[in-house]
Amino acid sequence: MKLHKTFLAIVIALGLFAFQALPALACGGLIAPDGDVHLARATTFVAWHGGIEHYLTSFTYQGNVTNLGWIVPLPAVPIKVEEGGAWTLQRLDLEAHPILQRFGAVTTAASSADQAQVLEQVKIEALNITVLRGSGQAVLNWASSNNFFLNDETRNHLLTYAQGSPIFMAAKFDTSAARARHQLQGDGTPILITMRIEHIWVPLEVLALDGQQVQADLYLLTDKPVNTSDFGALVGQSPVGTQIPGAPGFQVSFQEKMNSSLYHDLSTDRNMGWVWPSSWLTYLNLNAPAPAVTYDLGISPTGVIRLAPFGTAPMAVVDGQMPHELPSWLPRMPIGTPQAVLGAAVLLSLGSSLFLILLARRRAKSHG
Repeated sequence: MKLHKTFLAIVIALGLFAFQALPALACGGLIAPDGDVHLARATTFVAWHGGIEHYLTSFTYQGNVTNLGWIVPLPAVPIKVEEGGAWTLQRLDLEAHPILQRFGAVTTAASSADQAQVLEQVKIEALNITVLRGSGQAVLNWASSNNFFLNDETRNHLLTYAQGSPIFMAAKFDTSAARARHQLQGDGTPILITMRIEHIWVPLEVLALDGQQVQADLYLLTDKPVNTSDFGALVGQSPVGTQIPGAPGFQVSFQEKMNSSLYHDLSTDRNMGWVWPSSWLTYLNLNAPAPAVTYDLGISPTGVIRLAPFGTAPMAVVDGQMPHELPSWLPRMPIGTPQAVLGAAVLLSLGSSLFLILLARRRAKSHG
């Protein structure tokens, strides 16, 4: 009876959350059929563990149009594309904003310079998903032949992203099917993409639509705490409240070790059994004008956020900055180490160094 009441409380809380006046979940995209599309607040959940990235986002049906969709870059050919968790994104929002009371990695380009290769097609609810491999021009050709709207800015952005990876995912709403399912505008279709890659990679520049403010929520699930700087990761400084260098309006707003309640709620959701208990959740908030969002994001092996201009090869966002990493043999303090402890450690280190210098001088004099 007690378990039943607990479950009922969770359902009621999520129900109340769903009916609050919050922005609709959406995923950014490079191309939108019919052109006139406004991007609502984007919410994405990215988890990386053991060389596998799980990328969960929600594509939202918006506008009284007959042809609506997106094309987004991917760092690798998906192992699987499937329906995502029914309540995972909402549960993550509750955690960060508590309510008081079939394929391997990318190795080759498309066989034809002007024709994109369709690697996989799947229908999820009223959403038609196509995974493509090809040059930028090949993907543009495919998009044009499949009734996607292409303006000059869209073409240039897609060509730039194609310099980094030849893999793209196209998502298009069947609006007649959506209406038949009684799917309303703003109802999100969660899509879970599983890929095998070396580091987390998140495309962010795709959210920057001309003339619009970029508003996005990014949740990361990692084996170790994420930080905004090498020094912060070294001394165990909490990144919460700090801005990511080189990204105005992009900051870490929340971080915690996975707790039992959150683990239960996430891991029991649809297709979310891969969530692991010994992980760290980090919530990043992006609120910046479109011209300022010119980068994509990666996470280094030491847990430090790296940014690089969009069009950089996905793994190069991190690997290209490895020479700037602090030596891996340096001991790292646990996240959240009190500043008083850090101060004491610094003083102890300085005192020890001074003592060794004085001892060396005394020995030199005695031998002289």
